[in-house]
Amino acid sequence: MTSSRPLRRPRKDAQLNRAHILEVARQAFRRDGVDVSMDALAKQAGVGPGTLYRHFRTKEDLLASLLASHHEGLERMRAAIEAEEGHAGIALERWIDALGDWMRGYEGLPEPLRAACRVDSALTATCQGVIETTDKFVRAAQDEGLARQSITGRDIFLGALAIAWAGGERAADENTGNTLRDLLKHGWGTTTAVAND
Repeated sequence: MTSSRPLRRPRKDAQLNRAHILEVARQAFRRDGVDVSMDALAKQAGVGPGTLYRHFRTKEDLLASLLASHHEGLERMRAAIEAEEGHAGIALERWIDALGDWMRGYEGLPEPLRAACRVDSALTATCQGVIETTDKFVRAAQDEGLARQSITGRDIFLGALAIAWAGGERAADENTGNTLRDLLKHGWGTTTAVAND
């Protein structure tokens, strides 16, 4: 006879440690970007490296946990765009803006997001979900004859990622991100859609 014991909930102090580590990491990433080392984060949080790694095996795991609430904001924006926009082209433009804001949540975030598109990581599922959402916006614009048939949601996602990376570089002009984003927001259109702008 097998006994089915309920899964143990994490101890209260472990939950508090995890929440504290996440808050310290959020502040450190906002201040210094995502290149902060795990050892530096452990020190700033006042915990040993072992405690940090018990909660988050890799920096990608830590980032994925931080981005969960950040992603909720992006989902709210998606729902608002879908509810407010009847024009698929404008909806796609607004989604591109929302993507850019999401990707610039932390300095250096575009690089781990790009890596998650190539190799499996804790961020891969999030990236795939955002690409699928982007694909829906692209297909809606294509169905209305507003977007080129050759464009995919992945193309737009990677384009927005490149712009977030370029706009985040300290050497970039302050208008670089806006200029590149305008190019992406209009570069997906068909010749007819562009001519009618």
